[in-house]
Amino acid sequence: MILGVSEWLSGKLGWNVKGIRIAFILSVLIFGAGIGLYLMLWIVKMFSK
Repeated sequence: MILGVSEWLSGKLGWNVKGIRIAFILSVLIFGAGIGLYLMLWIVKMFSK
């Protein structure tokens, strides 16, 4: 997406990037929690370097 969280997370977990992006989209549409989770993971990514 925009901040590179999906690619970073796929490298950490060994999962497919497309699957992670789909999971984020579904969590936004169904639960509404995907945006907050995405931003929290972006913050973790920025401080883990």
